[in-house]
Amino acid sequence: MAIFTAAEAAAQLILKRTQLRPHIGLVLGSGLGSFADSLTDAARIPYAEIPEFPRSTAIGHTGKMVIGKSGDVPVAAMQGRVHLYEGYSPHQVAFPMRVFARMGIRSVILTNAAGGINGNFQQGALVLISDHINLQGTNPLVGPNDDRFGVRFPDMTRAYSREYREIARDEGRRLGMTLHEGVYAAMLGPSYETPAEINFLRIIGADLVGMSTVNEVIAARHMKMNVLAISCVTNMAAGILDQPLSHQEVMETGERVKSSFEALLRAVLPRLERAVP
Repeated sequence: MAIFTAAEAAAQLILKRTQLRPHIGLVLGSGLGSFADSLTDAARIPYAEIPEFPRSTAIGHTGKMVIGKSGDVPVAAMQGRVHLYEGYSPHQVAFPMRVFARMGIRSVILTNAAGGINGNFQQGALVLISDHINLQGTNPLVGPNDDRFGVRFPDMTRAYSREYREIARDEGRRLGMTLHEGVYAAMLGPSYETPAEINFLRIIGADLVGMSTVNEVIAARHMKMNVLAISCVTNMAAGILDQPLSHQEVMETGERVKSSFEALLRAVLPRLERAVP
């Protein structure tokens, strides 16, 4: 089935399950999915029930689409995403962004768990992504271009909205939170990086490293959706501290910071709703 047709079918199924028509989509990464549990007037749809929708296999990714309200703001929230390292193609990884667009979503907030490279970050820090470096060796736009989604060669100069980052910084200050900003490097995974690889990433300008997000951002910008992306530094990257890395540490840190992370999302959403084009 063509991607456009599949995305349209998935979007129509989701919209039939709810009266809400959100303009903002959320992708909630490792250990951060509990925000969707707080949404009111919610319809909860397992990915398995959505046509062609890829199913999460990673620990900490519930695998549900939740359409509900944060305060007065209707949102579509993904509890978990899929990754290239699970064996999915870049088109499958980006497919939820295609579905969002067909649902009428015009802005997305992407979250992830990341390893900290920048020495100014500490475990548990929240970082606004200002740019990315795609080292995953692929791109969701490879292959024939569907002009109904966007142009063949989309501009990525401002992949991450400056206006949205400013809104997040404002709300962070109001909440007494310190929000950092940095460049996210995407690696294929699932093995964590070696200390030598982390040193290389530092040299080329990366502040964070992870295994997600960039394919989603590329697809979102292909469709002219505005993007805010926030990383939770759940561990310091290999070689930064003299200790081994584990996914358990990622989950524990996500649990520890989820209240402040969710407070930031609740504060940002009304302002993004007003700023949605």
